[in-house]
Amino acid sequence: MAANIITLGRILMVFIVLLLFQAAFFLRLAAVFITVVIIYLDSLDGYVARKLGVASDFGALFDITGDRIVEHLYLIFYTAMGLVSFWVPAIFITRSFLVDTLRSVAFSREGKTPFGAKTMMRSHISQFLTASRFSRAIYGGSKAVAFVLLGLILALTKGYQEGITWINESWLNDLVLITSIIVWTMVVFNLIRGVPVLVDGRFYLFEKYLPRELKSDS
Repeated sequence: MAANIITLGRILMVFIVLLLFQAAFFLRLAAVFITVVIIYLDSLDGYVARKLGVASDFGALFDITGDRIVEHLYLIFYTAMGLVSFWVPAIFITRSFLVDTLRSVAFSREGKTPFGAKTMMRSHISQFLTASRFSRAIYGGSKAVAFVLLGLILALTKGYQEGITWINESWLNDLVLITSIIVWTMVVFNLIRGVPVLVDGRFYLFEKYLPRELKSDS
């Protein structure tokens, strides 16, 4: 229960952040700080669930749902603010619908979960790409850094417009370039971690439940 409350709190905090990102310079800086807190809470909810011994399949799925809402809201907002290409949220949202649909089918039909002992992934390679600490660390790290830096760009740009003298336009432009590279790195890993779910997920969606007659005809 406590872990689910943390997940719900993260979602509510994002809406506050998006409002602050449209305000003055120091309020935008506060939004950057809150973004860091939201990212930290993403790792805290799972830890709390395991520590209290209340980890559950529903909690794991709700955590993923919370992640989706948070990342989509950030990406849509950053796109609306002109910081991110339209194709970034388009890729994320499309991938999310496809992957989460297959995960829901695997859970409802077989009780399979995205990660853990009952994972739906059927090969060591797919498990490594989707669930290993290495894969999740790189993807989660690139996403966290990208979201924070994009928010920082919003704050610093506003500060520059307000005439804050210590903000230099040159290194602000450098920050934009570095952040763009990190954003597209995040997109690449988003796809790399999504493709194995689509490949293994076809078993639960088609192969296991498709009548043999249709299988032989296909």
